[in-house]
Amino acid sequence: MKKRILSLLLAAAMLLAAAPLAAFADSPASEATIGIIGGADGPTAIYVSGADETVSDVPEAVQGDIMLIGEETALTGEAAGEAPAPAESPAEAPEAAPEEDGQLTYLAFGDSIAAGVGLDGFNYTPAEIFYDISPNFKGYPDTSYVSYVAEMLGLDRDHALDLGLPALMTKDLLEMVRDGQMSEFNQPAGTYYAYPEFLDYIKQADVISIQIGMNDAMVPFVVSIGNATNWKSEQLANTIVSGGYRDMTWDNFVKMAQQLFGLRLTMKETSDLFYALTTGAAQVCNTAYDNVAAYLPQIVEAIRAQNPDAQILLLGCYNPVPLLWTWSNFFNRYNRFVRDLAEQTGCTYVAIPRTKTANDGHPTTAGHKYIAQQIVEAIGQ
Repeated sequence: MKKRILSLLLAAAMLLAAAPLAAFADSPASEATIGIIGGADGPTAIYVSGADETVSDVPEAVQGDIMLIGEETALTGEAAGEAPAPAESPAEAPEAAPEEDGQLTYLAFGDSIAAGVGLDGFNYTPAEIFYDISPNFKGYPDTSYVSYVAEMLGLDRDHALDLGLPALMTKDLLEMVRDGQMSEFNQPAGTYYAYPEFLDYIKQADVISIQIGMNDAMVPFVVSIGNATNWKSEQLANTIVSGGYRDMTWDNFVKMAQQLFGLRLTMKETSDLFYALTTGAAQVCNTAYDNVAAYLPQIVEAIRAQNPDAQILLLGCYNPVPLLWTWSNFFNRYNRFVRDLAEQTGCTYVAIPRTKTANDGHPTTAGHKYIAQQIVEAIGQ
């Protein structure tokens, strides 16, 4: 019963913010951030790696607001000043595995769920407000589903790579697998990624899993909640996103309730919040479904164009708030679409409905192990 009550409370208090957003809300935004929708929700996380040391290789839409992370680090635009220490160089694409080693190569594409956000050992390189996720490609947590898949199949980390990127949306993933970088800064999510080595990874893969789409609903929903409350919900959202309530304990339940009821919303804010949680949420979910339906088939096509022989696994999604009809309807429609798409395109559908989740909406260790088991069972089908 407590879990059901907590599910509703988390929804009202933006539990859904946790699934799409990385746990990077520890420090206030600096002057290097740009004005984005929801910028008050924490530091702007711009991830740029694998680009040349010149800004000319980065799309014009994000020039002036980006730090290039590589052998040399440069901060451009009005935020330029004393550059922070260089971050670690991006992970290099692995050399083609020799045929005699007997190992297949497995890639996992996805958002923060795939990346293992919320687990001990999630690996990234901070530089001011910027983060490079490439250290997680091979340095992912031991308790993430990619690690469990590798263990079950006897793969080393050169043959099991975690390419999950926090806050990723379906359009972003399409551009990453097609071009190796996003075409523009994703303002609602606060992210920009450039990893050209993605294209090399794809060409060398035997099995590729894709887990994507939850953020298409979650990110705009979080923004709508923030706008409705004039960002009074910022502190609560930051605590959830940073993993402060990940463990399901009574003390955390009480603290969250205190923060929720301490928002002191005006009548208008209360009315706007109710709209965002009901009619607004339904509109967000409808738009998100349309986005997934438009971009996910193109993701499959883009991967097939580079590697027609790889087995592609399309993961379904789980529902962290099953008591809310709007979200349950979205997840049900999403799973039906992905299952049908897999059948139409010769991919393999992997259902993960019984994934156990923590308070932040990300899978627990048991949840990751369950996802891995589903993936391993699907490989070779």
